[in-house]
Amino acid sequence: MSVLDVNMRHTVLCVLGVFSLLYCGHAQDAVLTIEPNWSTLFTRESVTFICDMREGEDTDWYYSFLVDGRVFLSFNSNKRYTLQPLVTGYSGVYQCIGEHISPRSRKESNKVSLTVSDKDVILETPASTLFEGESVTLRCRHRTQTEEKNAVFYKDGSPIQIDTNHQSLIISKNTVQVKSDGSSYTCKFEDKESEPIKLKMEPQPKAQLSKVSAGGSVTLTCSVNPSSSSSSSSSSGWKYLWYRGEKTSEPLTTPDAVLLSNETISVSVVGVYWCRGGRGEPVYYTEYSDPVVTYRAVVTLQPNWPEIYSGETISLTCDIEEGGDTQWEYEWLQSSFTQKQKEYMIKYALSSHSGDYRCLGRLKGEQSSTEWSDAFTLRVSYNKPQPVLTVSPSWLSPGASVTLNCSVKDPSAGWRFYWYKAVPRLSDISYSYDLLPGSTNGTEQDSYIVDGQTHTAGYVCRAARGDPVFHTHYSEPKFVWSGDVHPAVSLTVSPDRSQHFNKESLSLSCEGNSTEWRVKMFTEPSTVHHCSSFGKTNGFTCNIDRSWISGVYWCESETGQISNAVNITQQYGGIILVSPVLPVAEGHSVTLGCKLKTENVVYNVDFYKNDKLIQNNTRGELTISAVSKSDEGFYKCEVNKSPGWRSQTSKESWMSVKSASRPEEISPFPVLLIVGLVGGVLLILLLLFFLYRYRKSNDSCFSRFPSTNQSPATDHMINQEETQHKEYASVVHGDACLYETIKGPEEPEHDESKDVTYSVVELKNIAKKGRNNEPKESTVYSTVKMASAAGPAAADETVYSEVKPGTALGQ
Repeated sequence: MSVLDVNMRHTVLCVLGVFSLLYCGHAQDAVLTIEPNWSTLFTRESVTFICDMREGEDTDWYYSFLVDGRVFLSFNSNKRYTLQPLVTGYSGVYQCIGEHISPRSRKESNKVSLTVSDKDVILETPASTLFEGESVTLRCRHRTQTEEKNAVFYKDGSPIQIDTNHQSLIISKNTVQVKSDGSSYTCKFEDKESEPIKLKMEPQPKAQLSKVSAGGSVTLTCSVNPSSSSSSSSSSGWKYLWYRGEKTSEPLTTPDAVLLSNETISVSVVGVYWCRGGRGEPVYYTEYSDPVVTYRAVVTLQPNWPEIYSGETISLTCDIEEGGDTQWEYEWLQSSFTQKQKEYMIKYALSSHSGDYRCLGRLKGEQSSTEWSDAFTLRVSYNKPQPVLTVSPSWLSPGASVTLNCSVKDPSAGWRFYWYKAVPRLSDISYSYDLLPGSTNGTEQDSYIVDGQTHTAGYVCRAARGDPVFHTHYSEPKFVWSGDVHPAVSLTVSPDRSQHFNKESLSLSCEGNSTEWRVKMFTEPSTVHHCSSFGKTNGFTCNIDRSWISGVYWCESETGQISNAVNITQQYGGIILVSPVLPVAEGHSVTLGCKLKTENVVYNVDFYKNDKLIQNNTRGELTISAVSKSDEGFYKCEVNKSPGWRSQTSKESWMSVKSASRPEEISPFPVLLIVGLVGGVLLILLLLFFLYRYRKSNDSCFSRFPSTNQSPATDHMINQEETQHKEYASVVHGDACLYETIKGPEEPEHDESKDVTYSVVELKNIAKKGRNNEPKESTVYSTVKMASAAGPAAADETVYSEVKPGTALGQ
């Protein structure tokens, strides 16, 4: 039985096994060669077919062999198969197929033509494909002749004798090299002549270059495949040359690429690569392959901000890393658009622009391109950002600096900051915004300092970036509060205290020179309310009845002025601190109280300043006779009814102290001079009078000078560092010491029925010119004030409340 006559069962399995996979096969992936590599062989000789999958181990594959499209051997575990002895029936076109089981894959080889002849003389040509212009070796053989004799070669019937035009060259007795031109050739040994053969010519082949990228490295594979009309392979016999940059440049050397096999290299340098194949002697070259680029495409966002907002102008750019800009065309992959430009500009970003963007670069005039870039995910936020403004300090000392800080998401993302003063608009109960100086073009810094702020004011900020400029929302207004009364308007509260019990009614009144005012209230975090939202308006008064919330209250006028501000808190407990709403002027007296919701008279009260005990066991009041700046602070009170009874503590309230006079209220120089001179004369007369009476008195008054020691009650109520004062010996009046002590303004009175205190003694330095016009300083007493420490004077006592120029002592 012939080797081609396989049993039916085997044939069916082969057909099913092989051709059921034909649809998913990859043509030309495998290489079929024969040994010997001649297209014509004698009968009774042998030929070996070799099927190379060019992938994995040989044992990973099962091999099937076909002739003229029919399977004659399937699922062979050996890639080599030998046919012997040959018969003329074995002539045909051969091909092999390789199948990989796991993972499942299939490859088909090229086709090889074989002719088996029973003639005595044959003319042999290589079994591989022949190309136009390639030199081909022809061999003439005799079946039985053992002694080699010279063969005679014919081209189109004419003997080939000499190489006159370099079209042929006899290289031995029975071989000849000819240029492949499509002629008909025969050969003779004496009287025996071969069958004529006509060489089948293919056009000059073009190398094919493929790329595989993995793990940061790039592998290039070069191959020579036949044209689509060819049924045979050109894969064997080629050696490959590699080029980077221009294809006319010198071939690559090993430092530039790693040679993995004859047809495969690994490259690490990005660029444009080419290849071509060469074989034979003289070498016949294929055409250069199309270029393959190993550059990487990257999508970049400009401006490259972490978050894009609706309405901004942005652009997406396809950058070829290290590849330059002039030699590329571009392609984008995104559902919303297709275009060929390098840059894709979005003039007004919308949420619909959100998505994944990919691009590639293609060499101009070529089909070769980069791989698709990694996806760049664009997210466009629908909500425009709103910055948050903070002010420091929130409560102002008049004339101090105020620091504004504008906080926005991603502060380093190209923002510039704009600063505004909030100006009330009574027409629509809102604010207009006036740019602050130096803010026209914005500032790079996210902070801004307002110098010399004297009254309550509101501020806002916003940020902007890009070209054209994209602005955020305005921040919510933030206020810097001042308790000082504004010259144009003041706010008063009734009852006049900072803390109020829950559900307690109160009223707030605006007094000023405007025809229209409104009461506003601010609560954290940034909410401004009009009186109508928490009370009832009656003229310039806002009446709050039981239901209200804690906050800062102030007045606004139709002309954009803002009054002093007051901080009013609603207490849900049973105790409050009674403290003034408005700042207390220096030198004035103030009384703080402690009030229980259920009792009118409160005993056993302790008072604290900045969490430090300053007075205890009192009847619910703390009096400071002459307030100074050091008395500013947070005050609270605590009630202890009896041992074992849980104490109640109020919330803290800030007591503000303002200066008694400001520089602009001081009289001009001539007035000061007159006041100083007259006051000085009166003071000297007064002192002489005291000295005279003192000399008439007995010397026992000296023994009545008070010591500098504090009383025990004072020691535990007032901090030693704040309350230690100097006491001075007094002058005498008759048999008693009329003025016992000159004390500092904060010292508690020891004898509330008799003491008289000098509360103010002002010294003025008046510059005079002495000889040679040299300045000379003289000190005069401009004002002497004396006030009773115990309130109304006794009937038989004389109290001097103030000594002024032009007023006689005692009048």
